[in-house]
Amino acid sequence: MPENTIPAMLHALSLGVTTLEMDAVITKDKQVILSHEPFFNHQITTLPNGRFIEEQDEKKYNIYHMSYAETQQYDVGMKPHPRYPQQQKLQATKPLLSQVIDSAEAFAQTTHRALPFYNIETKIQPLTDNVYHPAPDEFVATLMKVITQKNIAARVIIQSFDPRSLQVIHRLYPTMKTALLIEEFDKRSLDEQLQQLGFTPTIYSPAYKLVNASLVQACHHKNIKVVAWTVNEKAGILQLKQDGVDGIISDYPNLF
Repeated sequence: MPENTIPAMLHALSLGVTTLEMDAVITKDKQVILSHEPFFNHQITTLPNGRFIEEQDEKKYNIYHMSYAETQQYDVGMKPHPRYPQQQKLQATKPLLSQVIDSAEAFAQTTHRALPFYNIETKIQPLTDNVYHPAPDEFVATLMKVITQKNIAARVIIQSFDPRSLQVIHRLYPTMKTALLIEEFDKRSLDEQLQQLGFTPTIYSPAYKLVNASLVQACHHKNIKVVAWTVNEKAGILQLKQDGVDGIISDYPNLF
C-alpha cells in the first residue's frame, strides 16, 4: 500500500500489527499530516497536472509552506514505486493525523480487535527549523493537540532522531512514551546517546543492523525496551527475536 496513507494503516491492522508506525509533518495552517519527508517526494508524487516531480525539484514542494487544502491536490499512490514493485496503485493523498486515528479506531472496533498503538515520528532536525517545520516546542504542541483531542495519549509513542522534540515531550508531558531513533552510522555508545538525550526513554529504537543480544541486555538493564527498524526479511526478524528485542518495525508485517 502507499506509505503513510489510510489504506496502508487499515491493511496493517488487518494483518494483526499492534502498532502503526507513521511520520508527522506540519502544514502552513498548522495541520498535522502524515508524510515521510516535509516535502513531496519525487518517487511517489503525481502533480495536479498529472506529471511527476523531478528529483532535483522535490524540496521546492515544501509542505510547511502549503495549506492542508493545497497538499490534497497531490496524489501519492498512483506513481509506481521503484523500491516497492508489489505496491498497489491507488489514488491517495497525505492524510490528516486526526483522520488516520479516526479510521484506525473505527476499523479496530468494527473488526473486534484490540485498539492499536501509534508510533509517531516527529520529522524535525535543527538545520531546517522554521524552514520545513516549526521549532520543537511548536511542533510538539501542535502534535499533542491532536493526540489530546483524540484521547489516545496512553497508546501513543513519540519517536524521533532529533532528541529535542523528545526532550520537550519529556518536560511537558512526562507520562508520554518516547522512542529514541538511532541511525546506522551513529557509532556512539548507548550511554553517550542517552546522555545527550538527558533522560531514560521508554524505547531505544536503532537501525536493526546495530542490534545484538548484548545491546538488548544493556537496554533491558536500564528498563528500556528495544524496537528495531526497518527489517524486511524473515531471517532478520527471526534473528532479532532471538536477540530479545521487544518489537520490530517492518514495511512487510505480513512476514510475521
